[in-house]
Amino acid sequence: MVAVQPVERTYAVRTYGCQMNAHDSERLAGLLEDAGYARSSDEAAKAGEADVVVLNTCAVRENADNRLYGNLGHLASVKARRPGMQIAVGGCLAQKDRDVILAKAPWVDVVFGTHNTHALPALLERSRVQAEAQVEVLEELEVFPSTLPQARESAASAWVSISVGCNNTCTFCIVPALRGKEKDRRPGDVLAEVEALVADGVVEVTLLGQNVNSYGTGVGGFGDALDDAARGRGNSAFADLLRAVGRVDGIERVRFTSPHPAMFTDDVITAMAETPTVMPQLHMPLQSGSDRVLRAMRRSYRSERFLGILDRLRARIPDAAISTDIIVGFPGETEEDFAETLRVVEASRFASAFTFQYSQRPGTPAATMPDQLPKAVVQERYERLVALQERVSEAEAAQQVGRTVEVLVAEAKGKKDGASQRVSGRARDNRLVHVGLPADLAEADRPRPGDVVTVEVTQSAPHHLVADVPAGAALRVRRTRGGDAYDRRQLASCGVPAQGGAAGAGAAGRSVGLGMPSLRVPVA
Repeated sequence: MVAVQPVERTYAVRTYGCQMNAHDSERLAGLLEDAGYARSSDEAAKAGEADVVVLNTCAVRENADNRLYGNLGHLASVKARRPGMQIAVGGCLAQKDRDVILAKAPWVDVVFGTHNTHALPALLERSRVQAEAQVEVLEELEVFPSTLPQARESAASAWVSISVGCNNTCTFCIVPALRGKEKDRRPGDVLAEVEALVADGVVEVTLLGQNVNSYGTGVGGFGDALDDAARGRGNSAFADLLRAVGRVDGIERVRFTSPHPAMFTDDVITAMAETPTVMPQLHMPLQSGSDRVLRAMRRSYRSERFLGILDRLRARIPDAAISTDIIVGFPGETEEDFAETLRVVEASRFASAFTFQYSQRPGTPAATMPDQLPKAVVQERYERLVALQERVSEAEAAQQVGRTVEVLVAEAKGKKDGASQRVSGRARDNRLVHVGLPADLAEADRPRPGDVVTVEVTQSAPHHLVADVPAGAALRVRRTRGGDAYDRRQLASCGVPAQGGAAGAGAAGRSVGLGMPSLRVPVA
């Protein structure tokens, strides 16, 4: 009798929201692959036709609910014609609406929260065996996410979580209620993960936290500085961590997001300036330029402090690119308040800004504040802000034309890369650069994702740069361990690109890290 091989079940993870969610999704993918699932093809994932579809949700914006239930409505029809298909909803919105999701979408099989991502495979299996939905939403973190398996999207770049949760009480933000108080990883655990990633071919890491520069306070501090030379200088734990991560042998680029202006100290600027592997880039959330609105937001800094941080950073790192977050239309915001935001934006010369119209989120203090602004007023101010920032971004980008930049080639392609013989990636300051390769470049000489190309910027736009290398010109390519790691992925998938191919082919080309052991109990 011929043995029948079991059919491998496929999965797809859809991610909404911030970098923390993107990192969580890599952990969810790692957990599923470690449990024997295979990554679905891109085509099947977009159609919702994987055997398991996981929606990793965000609750920050007002339309998050509508977006979730719209997607669940589409998946209901897909599930009706696919016996055995399972749908799981996790993340911040699941943490918030645990009792609502199944009432509105009874075809969902699993609901899990931000504190128990590790339980997903078991919940899926329990739902399958018992033929009923499983809801598990914990109030406290049980397993630090970085101890879980991970299937990274990029062979050369990786997220590294240094903390979860937040101790701030911003009146517009629901994140602390959903992710809990700040809990920090031990420095040794962070460094061990970075070293393991480097051994796997990673050349770039981004340190993640809701407020990275409060690192070290979440578990009462870490005692002695990581850097012997820093003892006695009053350096913060985060500045010490930046230096230590930047010294890891083999790491080439270190980034971090997001800091808080109220707790941002000059020792972090010094660490950035003195550590060559820390990139000349800073994401510094402004939220509003009005001191009155900042006070109402419980943002414990004022506009002049914010501008002072940028001035001191540029004094030490003149070419640093700075990005930000801004909210328009906070309750009670007057035209004078908004004018202050425009003033600060113009003075800050942000390379880019994530601009948002205020969202009234139930459960936040701002949701019940008087003087909620009419939609038309918020929209008009938003359009003025975007127009100003577009002009600033365009002017800042234009200054890059003629400069020589180092671009770490990414796996993801720009919309025109195929037609224009281009590859895309990020410069050291995190600007997106589309590199036009010489028309006569041999295939063997093309840079791989993870390699670094040194090029001259030839064109600019508000949100990207172009560096076209003319035919006959030598292309300066530095082959890296990140490129070697990409080649290994391709070899493991028999040459099928990691982002496409048959169902499961992408997963075969991605290594699954088994997580990092904790040197101490990670959660107090």
